[in-house]
Amino acid sequence: MHEHHDYQQIMTSLRRSYNQEKAEQRDLREPEEWKRTLRQRFLSLLQQENKTVLLEIGAGTGHDSLFFQKNGLDVVCTDLSADMVNRCRAKGLTAYVMDVLNLDFPPRTFDAVYALNCLHHVPTHDLPAVLHKLWSLLHSGGLFFLCVYGGREWEGVREHDWHQPPRFFAYHTDTFMQHITAPLFDLVSFHTLPSEEHPLYFQCLTLRAKQAMEGTQAGAALALSVRNAPTGEEEVR
Repeated sequence: MHEHHDYQQIMTSLRRSYNQEKAEQRDLREPEEWKRTLRQRFLSLLQQENKTVLLEIGAGTGHDSLFFQKNGLDVVCTDLSADMVNRCRAKGLTAYVMDVLNLDFPPRTFDAVYALNCLHHVPTHDLPAVLHKLWSLLHSGGLFFLCVYGGREWEGVREHDWHQPPRFFAYHTDTFMQHITAPLFDLVSFHTLPSEEHPLYFQCLTLRAKQAMEGTQAGAALALSVRNAPTGEEEVR
């Protein structure tokens, strides 16, 4: 069983972690080559399917959102940090201060959602609600790119973190990630990439929103998925 962690307390702490100083530092860093490759692949898929309206969550300082906007997409980006959002707006991006459980957009607004290295900050207990929220914002058949650290089951505050206060993370096995997303999304592709945080690695899922169903049906499907979620400890390579 996963320990229960308070979502709002974690979000409050993360806002302090991703402050103005960290925003400035991150804004000066060019995205690594593997990140550039991932976003180009996702852009190519969106272009093949004529999907043009994209939401990026956990957008940070907006490097990826700006890339998508320069390539013709209609982009909206969000981050829980006002300092990060200010950096996005300075780049000419439409950006809002929002956390992932409180994305204030009408249902079925977006063709695609892009979430690179942000949802591993969501407590396991709240992950189904976050997935349901993102699914509700997508058109049926909309695409969702999800990339997180993972490889084992663990959640908590990392003691030796380079952010202050140290950040909360929730890591999961490949099996868990594919299982927990299955009620609302079809799996288009799944692959992993090595990271400097060995034995953790990056889990990259491209998902497609299933046909719209009644909210109670979706909730029931997610609840069943959580109850039956595998709890194997490790999947380390």
